[in-house]
Amino acid sequence: MHELNIQLYKALWGMEGSCRDQLTRAAQAGYAGIEAPLPAANREAEFKDLLEEFQLHYIAQVTTSVPHQETFAEQARRAAAFGPKLIVSHSARDGMKIEEQLRFFEAALMIEQEVGITIGHETHRSRAMFTPWTTRTLLEEFPELSITADFSHWCCVTESLLEDYAEDMEAAIRRTVHIHARVGYAQGPQVPHPGAPEYSRELTVFEAWWSRIVQYRREQGLSHTSITPEFGPPGYMHTLPFTGAPVADLWDVNEWMAKRISERLAP
Repeated sequence: MHELNIQLYKALWGMEGSCRDQLTRAAQAGYAGIEAPLPAANREAEFKDLLEEFQLHYIAQVTTSVPHQETFAEQARRAAAFGPKLIVSHSARDGMKIEEQLRFFEAALMIEQEVGITIGHETHRSRAMFTPWTTRTLLEEFPELSITADFSHWCCVTESLLEDYAEDMEAAIRRTVHIHARVGYAQGPQVPHPGAPEYSRELTVFEAWWSRIVQYRREQGLSHTSITPEFGPPGYMHTLPFTGAPVADLWDVNEWMAKRISERLAP
């Protein structure tokens, strides 16, 4: 069996403290790198220096807005200057006509070729890839297109664990280049804690999807794949009524998920 190195990345989403504080903690926890949006223009040099100091890889997050093709191109080119291992994009919008989406992704693939960095378009609510079937349509139209798999969003949109979308899921699994490891459920994008026994079915279903992605990439002879445990702060995380207190510690939840991935998905 071909050995596949699973690289775990730390999402900076929801982390407190300065950028130095965040990268220090990620490095000390043993992550291969961090995943985060592009820094402000006046913090670029500091950000690059910190990545070098802590020897952390970088997955850059970009988010398109009107005009979508232009903002995607600008951000992807800017992201490339950081030498990221991958670019994750929240691409286009769910309400765009299919003709507009096709033009967007045709242009996006040209930009990806220009910058020379793989781009995983995230399966995210409100974006072009907000459902299993719209994503499959785009993947069939563009054989070179890759995705970042966050299937929790599809669970919300379909109010299911995607039992009725086997062919769409298979298409998505085969085109995934990066995983956002967050467990969702039929009514929301994030369970209160993935280790809670009342959500054991959801955990099992999500882990089966992730295992199939890892197995497929192993069969392709790839040397590594990347996963970011990506549970988020309130309002992804549940909170207690009246106080707004989070029901779990965000760092602990993502560490639980990282440890679980290392135990269950590593060769």
